Amino acid sequence: MILECKDICKSYMQGKMELPVLKNICFQMEEGEYTAVMGPSGSGKSTLMNIIGCLDLPTSGTLLLDGEDVSRCRDDQLADLRLKKIGFIFQSFQLLPYQSARENVALPLVYAGVPRRERLQRAGQVLESVGLGDRMDFLPGQLSGGQKQRVAIARAMINHPRILLADEPTGALDSRSGAQVMDLFDQLSRQGVSILMITHDPGVAARAGRIVYIRDGILSDNDEGEEAEAEGGGGYEEA
Repeated sequence: MILECKDICKSYMQGKMELPVLKNICFQMEEGEYTAVMGPSGSGKSTLMNIIGCLDLPTSGTLLLDGEDVSRCRDDQLADLRLKKIGFIFQSFQLLPYQSARENVALPLVYAGVPRRERLQRAGQVLESVGLGDRMDFLPGQLSGGQKQRVAIARAMINHPRILLADEPTGALDSRSGAQVMDLFDQLSRQGVSILMITHDPGVAARAGRIVYIRDGILSDNDEGEEAEAEGGGGYEEA
């Protein structure tokens, strides 16, 4: 089991009021599984991703990542988990504008203490694997959106993470570039990479092996919103 959420709850304080965002999330992922999480804006999907990515801690519940209880980790241990076991891919790429593609990909290896010559060599190999061998020394501003996202994927994979977390990976791309990025995700999945992806696009979600839905902080295997609409004859319009 690569990931297990047991009754994860997350609340924030607004003044003196407690605002629940995640409600008793129970979720498991096997190693090598490719799962998409769908939900409307404000449903809690980004909060869930932040908790799974060890960027935030739940208010209550247990998160096991590769068998390790995250809730018991100190800040330095959480940083180590993020570095060694989690690869992050963001909608906005998060590339350093004045660093080349190769240097951006090599960045996690800097924090891992890998010597410069080795990290640039490894970064070059990963860029070759995502089809950017001829763009290694280009700055992000010289790359297309799809190329930037492939650089971001290469950076996420450089440390051979146990799980890849992707937050709207095609959200800033045109349809052609988005399809190329999803082809790369398919390739990674076939290689046995565990992928958890947030998306609002049903076509993108359909590429995953499994889809789960989050609505009002509740995770389900069924999209209850669509079911309710179907049972109610397609909903209604307010006057």
